[in-house]
Amino acid sequence: MSEAIEMETLFQKGLTEYEKGDYFEAHEAWEDLWSDYNFPDRRFIQGLIQLSVSFVHLGNGNMIGAKSLLKKCQNKFSEFSGIHRGINLVELTSAIESVAMVYEDMKNTSEFDWDLVPNLKG
Repeated sequence: MSEAIEMETLFQKGLTEYEKGDYFEAHEAWEDLWSDYNFPDRRFIQGLIQLSVSFVHLGNGNMIGAKSLLKKCQNKFSEFSGIHRGINLVELTSAIESVAMVYEDMKNTSEFDWDLVPNLKG
């Protein structure tokens, strides 16, 4: 398999796992892509890793980790615009901002409405 195909396979696996709600497995696939290959939009992939790990932390009751990684991924995504790798960044950024506001108001991680998780497939 060519490097480009392997890279795209890892990216798509991450997307599929994320959409299934398996944020840990999504992060694993994207982490393999990010750590094993050198490519121009590595920071975008790092943002996806941080986004998914924010929800892993949330699911584990770690509000501090969830907030921290959400903020980090916002910084990464701010470097990109329009549609990137098939992901609408205006919609993604808006959805992340909504999650950030909810995170601020939450007293307990169990209060989170998982329907607020940003959708990556347009």
